[in-house]
Amino acid sequence: MSGRPLVVVPVRGGVLPAGALESIAEARSAGDALVVLIGSEVGTASAAVSAVTDRVLLAEVGEYAPAAWANALAPIAADAAYVLLPASPDGRDLAVRLAAVLDRDLAAGALSVSADEVVVAHHGGLVQTTLRPTGPFVATLQPNVRGVTDSGNEGVITSELGIELDPASSVDPVLVRLEPPEAATMDLAESPRIVGGGAGMMVSPNETDTVARRFAQLVDIGSAIGASMGATRVVTDAGWVGHDRQIGTTGVVVDPDLYLAFGISGAVQHTAGLG
Repeated sequence: MSGRPLVVVPVRGGVLPAGALESIAEARSAGDALVVLIGSEVGTASAAVSAVTDRVLLAEVGEYAPAAWANALAPIAADAAYVLLPASPDGRDLAVRLAAVLDRDLAAGALSVSADEVVVAHHGGLVQTTLRPTGPFVATLQPNVRGVTDSGNEGVITSELGIELDPASSVDPVLVRLEPPEAATMDLAESPRIVGGGAGMMVSPNETDTVARRFAQLVDIGSAIGASMGATRVVTDAGWVGHDRQIGTTGVVVDPDLYLAFGISGAVQHTAGLG
């Protein structure tokens, strides 16, 4: 394993998180990489990764317990050139803990990752920094920042990874309840449906048709079809929508099944954010 990248993919109920395939493809683009699916019903999830790898290690350890998982994965990750996780909610959480346990630097929200170079976005995508690692590190890769080419594998060879959790050696948060995601506020990078508003929605308002009313209507449309709210930079800079809802080169990169654009001209700065 020495010198090879390690990709860790947290799995809940057999479902891969957003960005899982991209993270595996990114690590394997420079050669061989070790891939670990950890969580619940990982065997079910393994079939979905055959497009990007032909071998995976399965760690069936039950419900999400990031502190215990980090401790259990540490011996496996010790010799890896770097550890890469998708920047999904669970991936971001687990990455921080792994970096702490391994005493390694963390490159969060990367746009590209290799053993010699990591490109990271800051300030809502306005700034990109190229890092030159001087040793092993942990990183998370943003979803939708690269394409995935089907490698043509007929299947995936799985091996059981025999790790045991030691709850006594770690303190994990207690899950009180798991709320279903709200379409209007869920992470844009993971949203299958998005409604987007642009500068055209701010043109010629009047007493009865205000800009605020237009964007409220857009939120209602999104809620009716189960879509998240997105916007262009002009709209977020004007304060009508938060910057976390900005789509484009200086915002979030998205890849929804459905995107409805209202008042958007289609400038390249915005369309570059559409996967």
